Amino acid sequence: MGGAVKSEAIRAAIGELGLAGLPLEVHSSLRSFGRVEGGAATVVDSLLAEGCTVVVPTFTSPAYLVEPPESMRPDRNGIDYEAPDGRAGGANRVFRVETNDVNSTMGAIPAEVLARPERIRGSHALCSFAALGPLADRVREQRALDVYAPLRILAAKDGWALLIGVDLRSLTLLHLAEEKAGRRLFRRWANGPDAKPMEVEVGSCSEGFLNFEPILAPLARETLVGESRWAAYPARETVALAAKTIRENPGITHCGDADCLRCRDAVAGGPPASSG
Repeated sequence: MGGAVKSEAIRAAIGELGLAGLPLEVHSSLRSFGRVEGGAATVVDSLLAEGCTVVVPTFTSPAYLVEPPESMRPDRNGIDYEAPDGRAGGANRVFRVETNDVNSTMGAIPAEVLARPERIRGSHALCSFAALGPLADRVREQRALDVYAPLRILAAKDGWALLIGVDLRSLTLLHLAEEKAGRRLFRRWANGPDAKPMEVEVGSCSEGFLNFEPILAPLARETLVGESRWAAYPARETVALAAKTIRENPGITHCGDADCLRCRDAVAGGPPASSG
């Protein structure tokens, strides 16, 4: 076992991958490093020191999730309306961008980004993104029915997706590729600013995203930092290639579970644009 990873090693990896100064969609596992001197703060500081804009998922579901209202139940929506989601905890809650609430599965690095007073957070009640750095204000473009707007902007700005010790199942960019391929995103519900249920967009099952590994491999830049395996993908090219692949082979995103409603309905085309 080596010693703790230091900022210098993280900054060197950013340079090695050619990512300095670029906007990055970062998905991460702090534990994957082994040890980092200074913890999550060091990782975030190192990315910012290289001039990167750091965009991280700060999803809150199911804390703000509410059960589907009777009047808002589109077909092919990856959900069994007859089986209430016992996890839904948002009946008496309204999401605010000022909150630092985040699902613990997002990890220590998104939590560190949220904890910083200068961070900017998108307004999506279930699947917000938060950002630090020169282009952080672009996450303000996120809307309830435009959940992946920050990633679309990142791709247009020649940004990259950086996987730090995690695999393609964490790559939210592939949900944007599904949308580009013609799939409508699923609908879930959270209380709006008026404390009444409103529709919000969410992605499909991501367990099948490992199927993209051989397809996206030619685009990847990889390195090792401590014990953490990093893989970086150019956002624009990744979305274009993945979308083309989905159009040609819709079943590629399927997780393999024949009972997975989210995979079945995603392949079928997703829900209508609105439930009325």
